[in-house]
Amino acid sequence: MYPASALLVLGFDRKTIRRAVLSGDLIQLRWGWFAAANHDTRTASAVRDGGVSTCVDALRFHGLWTPPGHNGLHLRRSSNLSGKNPACRPPSGCVRSAREPVDPIPVALLYAVGCLPLDEWVAVCDSYLNSTGNDVADLLAAMGKPGPAVLRRLRWVDGRSQSGTESIVRVRLRSAGFDVVVQPPVAGVGHADLRVGRLLIECDSVLHHASRADYERDHHRDRRAVVDGWLVLRLTYDDILYDWDGVLADILSITRPDRHRARTPQAIEMIQKSVLQSTLEGNVPSVFDLSTDF
Repeated sequence: MYPASALLVLGFDRKTIRRAVLSGDLIQLRWGWFAAANHDTRTASAVRDGGVSTCVDALRFHGLWTPPGHNGLHLRRSSNLSGKNPACRPPSGCVRSAREPVDPIPVALLYAVGCLPLDEWVAVCDSYLNSTGNDVADLLAAMGKPGPAVLRRLRWVDGRSQSGTESIVRVRLRSAGFDVVVQPPVAGVGHADLRVGRLLIECDSVLHHASRADYERDHHRDRRAVVDGWLVLRLTYDDILYDWDGVLADILSITRPDRHRARTPQAIEMIQKSVLQSTLEGNVPSVFDLSTDF
């Protein structure tokens, strides 16, 4: 999908463009915008409607983890254009130019603030950082001057998360007042997804346990962890996305009577080793992480 200016740079002249449209090799989506015959239909819909693809649609286009739903067309358009679909709007400011039919990830994330709740938006940011090796400072620099609403959300982002469901659980638990450790090392087990005291929380994705080997590995890990004195709670994709109230009730049934706290010397030593290993890996826990353990 190309604006006419891009086709001219590629060596097309206006006469060649007209011929390509007549032959069906190019499709004119709107004035000044063209698509190849095998174009992405969702992106073409955004361009036809006077804009370019952004927000959730652009994030999906770029292959990031995105939450289910949000199926309406997500586009942005300049104020002098109109269309049948409402345009997404960032919390402050607007990106004026559009050289590509699909916004780059930093721009799409700015516009997604208006469409995604905090936990889902953070999960997409985590996915971006985890898949690219960038950090929050890199993302902030790419966003330019995003405004206070985005800055507040960026404080929740952590690229160590291994899945969108893990990110969502972390944000929801911290919002509920829990002190959560991300990717804690566990002797004999490896890294867990999340830890609250001695409660290990594993967050399975929609494709988790796609093989028998994955299934056997995770059950062996869980058994080893329980034998060593950890509590283990394994959550499915549907648990997290569609039954969060039930999940939170289960977690509270463990934490309200302080079952997740380390009371015995063995449990205290077990958590201290995990904290030390996290520190050696550069993941220094906060005072609040430690306060939930003992």
